[in-house]
Amino acid sequence: MKFSAKEDIEAPIEQVFEMLSDFDAYERQAMRRGIEVQRTDTRTAPGVGVSWHALFDLRGKRRDIDIVVSAYDRPDAIHFTSDTQGLHGLVTMQLTPLSPKRTRLGVEVDLKPKTLSARLLVQSLKLAKSNLTKRFKLKVADYAKTMETRYQSLQA
Repeated sequence: MKFSAKEDIEAPIEQVFEMLSDFDAYERQAMRRGIEVQRTDTRTAPGVGVSWHALFDLRGKRRDIDIVVSAYDRPDAIHFTSDTQGLHGLVTMQLTPLSPKRTRLGVEVDLKPKTLSARLLVQSLKLAKSNLTKRFKLKVADYAKTMETRYQSLQA
């Protein structure tokens, strides 16, 4: 099952990629939402192999997920792979320069079930796909706006 969204950001591609590579910000954001996040690699710089283990509650059950940066192509794309209880995920963040100060961010999430219970979960998501797609696009738009605001505040 796939979700995708594209948003334009008023910032140069290098600056947008730097913000996408700020993994510490992702960790802080997850912790503010009540997710326990633990870095599982020893790398000091962003790149392939950076990984996390996270614990969170969803629908009354404790869930855990492992996330790894599987591709890091500066300044064009970052790919994350995830595995959790029979569900494999791939998140792709693709950047395209539109002009020297404008960048298009494309985000794609692909979920693949590996077990029967995961297939049932994905099937239930498919029933609500239009609503989930709208929410996904709104979140990506909000994230793009946040990056644009961060860039503008750095320029001031």
